Amino acid sequence: VQLVETGGGVVQAEDSLRLSCAASGFTFSYYSMGWFRQAPGKEREFVASISGGGGSTDYSDSVKGRFTISRDSAKNTVYLQMNSLRPEDTAVYYCGRDRSRYSMSRNSAGMDYWGKGTLVTVSS
Repeated sequence: VQLVETGGGVVQAEDSLRLSCAASGFTFSYYSMGWFRQAPGKEREFVASISGGGGSTDYSDSVKGRFTISRDSAKNTVYLQMNSLRPEDTAVYYCGRDRSRYSMSRNSAGMDYWGKGTLVTVSS
């Protein structure tokens, strides 16, 4: 299993970014996928998740209405569209695979594979 995140960078407040997570080594459509983030000195926190078929999504309250998670089964890729970015969104963003085929975890312990992360820095 391999997960590779791309798309991070340095942006200003209110800008947008789209993160991508390319997945390989497993049957992509079988698993829910999630985005988490970790700011310096803080624990990894849930951002968004999407079911294997893409029909269900879940968001943390802090990003609801600003971020959109999606997936493309033809490309084995999960996306996180981030709009109206804020300085408090600054973090390393990680893509993870849910360890269960039937859940959408909000807890990082519910993920069994992670990518190496991509850094998003939002300046005010």
